[in-house]
Amino acid sequence: MTLPRWSLAGHTGSPEEPGEDPLAVCIDIDGLFADLPPRPREHVTLLGCEPAGALAEALDTRAWLGTMWLGTMWSGDAGEPGGWAGEQLLDTTVLGHRPSAGSPGRVDVDLEGLVSVYDRTDGVDRPDGLTGLALQGPDGGPWGTCADVTGVFRERAAPPIPRVTLIGCRLEPVFQQLFNPGEPRRIVAGVGAIAADGAVVRMIDSWVTGTVVASVPSAYGDGLVDVTVDSDSREPSPTGLRDIVDIWRAGRPTERNLWAGYDRALRDEWAGVALANHAGSTSAEPFDLDGRFVTDVEGFYCALGEAVNGPGGYFGWNLDALEDCLRGGWGARPPFRLRWHDSAVAREHLVAGYDRHRHGPAVTLGYLLGMFAEHGVDVDLR
Repeated sequence: MTLPRWSLAGHTGSPEEPGEDPLAVCIDIDGLFADLPPRPREHVTLLGCEPAGALAEALDTRAWLGTMWLGTMWSGDAGEPGGWAGEQLLDTTVLGHRPSAGSPGRVDVDLEGLVSVYDRTDGVDRPDGLTGLALQGPDGGPWGTCADVTGVFRERAAPPIPRVTLIGCRLEPVFQQLFNPGEPRRIVAGVGAIAADGAVVRMIDSWVTGTVVASVPSAYGDGLVDVTVDSDSREPSPTGLRDIVDIWRAGRPTERNLWAGYDRALRDEWAGVALANHAGSTSAEPFDLDGRFVTDVEGFYCALGEAVNGPGGYFGWNLDALEDCLRGGWGARPPFRLRWHDSAVAREHLVAGYDRHRHGPAVTLGYLLGMFAEHGVDVDLR
């Protein structure tokens, strides 16, 4: 008999107080994992622009600008950010400019970059009563104003994977009720992997959400069904996450550096699985960080997690999370000693610049050492 590999927990319909009820166990889920092509760069035009600062300097050189903030202006106080939080343009380059047809004496500026969204399908709402935009650089310095912008505001996009099929499922009663006449057929379910011992390996951001449209007897038999769901707009999990979860199905990793062969994106996924299944410290001070594979900041987080909390351990997966861990409660509370072996690898790779993967200033070895020192962590670079 084929054993179920996936567990779904969440809620159905549109309840006032969504719960985390067990919904189903399934042999497989088609459409949960997919590798999408890189997100295409976007063209944005600042209309009726009075550029200043680095933006003004870049008009004729078509220079790379990096991050740009767009925010509303207070009425009668041009150039000052207003009440709307604004939008962020990432990895921005000036393509060109020309006299503005709608605003004499000003220019329209064409840019290429990425509008900052959590998920590529996210919509970006145009704020009500928008009468102008204040432009700012990454450090908050003024970059001028513009009357309007195109290429930023948009409706939510269609899901890249329009349908998900739950294969060989045994449904809990709360899920079975979806097929009663008149019941709303909505499902919002977090997905976990069922380990060899029956425990659930949790995942941070793997979901099946949408409208249930069909249920048919499964080829796996024994009263099982295949359920088809029209997906909500959201990106699928990368296929490499499935490989990572398969490692954890056999039980918590007992060997360090199983993450080392993954690229940056999947190292981040590894740290997310480690966070979701954090079980406390299995190491003792002083902590030994194996630095051989710290070729990026994601590798640093994976290596640090295992230094403090053993194979598969977690101790932060971004700067805010690391700050939180250094305040205690995640397996070690400063002051403590960290022996960083093969630190020359990080010294070579964690250097200043722009991190095009995370779309922001690169996290440097010096910055990390400063964080550790601020929290009373004694780092011995070896």
